[in-house]
Amino acid sequence: MANKNKATGISFFNKYLSVWVILCMAAGVLIGRYLPAIPGFLGRFEYANISIPTAILIWVMIYPMMMKVDFQSIKNVGKNPKGLYLTWIVNWLIKPFTMYAIASFFLFIVF
Repeated sequence: MANKNKATGISFFNKYLSVWVILCMAAGVLIGRYLPAIPGFLGRFEYANISIPTAILIWVMIYPMMMKVDFQSIKNVGKNPKGLYLTWIVNWLIKPFTMYAIASFFLFIVF
């Protein structure tokens, strides 16, 4: 008999998350380029120099991740710190330079 309880793999959305991010970035660039009234309209919704639409969308993006954090496991992070070290290396030694390169590409070459 076939096992009907198949292990669930990664979802379609999660599997192609990089594609969705690139498509959204391209859509944002195209909207800013060809429909400049939309960013201008959204720019009017601001409080204390903070864009309200951006703040709401960032909160919507981060909230689900916050709900999946296992706060009990944070106590045990010192017992096996390899993952923490790897995260520090990537976030502090690799990402700043790659983000600078990507920003320079878009600011000085594309635009």
